[in-house]
Amino acid sequence: MSNENEVLFDKGKHKDSKLKVERKEGEPTPAFIGASWAALLVGVAAYLIGLFNASMQLNEKGYYFSVLIFGLYAAVSLQKAVRDKDEGIPVTNIYYGISWLALIIAISLMGIGLYNAGSIDLSEKGFYGMSFVLSLFAAITVQKNIRDTQRARERD
Repeated sequence: MSNENEVLFDKGKHKDSKLKVERKEGEPTPAFIGASWAALLVGVAAYLIGLFNASMQLNEKGYYFSVLIFGLYAAVSLQKAVRDKDEGIPVTNIYYGISWLALIIAISLMGIGLYNAGSIDLSEKGFYGMSFVLSLFAAITVQKNIRDTQRARERD
């Protein structure tokens, strides 16, 4: 196919024409891309709204915000390192190890912080934990989708 945005009209069995956008091999579907971005936005927004409305001190809010940002960066960095290694793109062992260590530290900081937070109800701890995990997973998925889309377009 010559154009990445080529539109095909299928006038097969139905009277009305159907509009179909041609996807490249390996490119994620628009539904999957949308779901990934929605999960990332919902996870981060829920976490931040909960943090904004929390009755904790500002330094505690800063701690949980920093852990979220650190975790998102670590998750995306690890996803990239793992994918690069799998595709034969050179990745140093030190970077690969630091990526794993950073994600483990981010998750540990969240877990330890929530475990030791006496001022937060158990339901709030679960809320922060789940929105944190959702955000990390969604960030990895969004990064994967971006890379898959870029790779599919480079093939042509």
